[in-house]
Amino acid sequence: MNALPLPELLVVCLCAEWCGTCREYRAGFEALAAQWPQAGFHWVDVEDDADVAGDLDIENFPTLLIQRGDVVLFFGTMLPQHVFLQRTLETLTALGDDEARAYAFANDERRAWQQECNLRPALAKHLARKAA
Repeated sequence: MNALPLPELLVVCLCAEWCGTCREYRAGFEALAAQWPQAGFHWVDVEDDADVAGDLDIENFPTLLIQRGDVVLFFGTMLPQHVFLQRTLETLTALGDDEARAYAFANDERRAWQQECNLRPALAKHLARKAA
């Protein structure tokens, strides 16, 4: 089974169905997805879709990942109002490729994201399995 190709920009929300905050956040997340058709927005349930989240330590919800290609630009919790995600996306997508790479490697935490949080391969395989 081949992995499905994904858009350059990924926005992944790592949540759980049992989480009331996650259920409330989902509508805003889906509304943003409609405003950003060039991006791949994916809702990943950390229990039902554990193959995607892998060994990531998800302690709070919503936990979001924003990734351009193989460069992780954001990984962490965010306040559950979609305006925060919208502003973050606007800021990060305004960066040129060199700026984005410099930002992604600017401190120890972000450098660790590059090794630990790249969900692109696991997400592509997961989506291929679901499509089969």
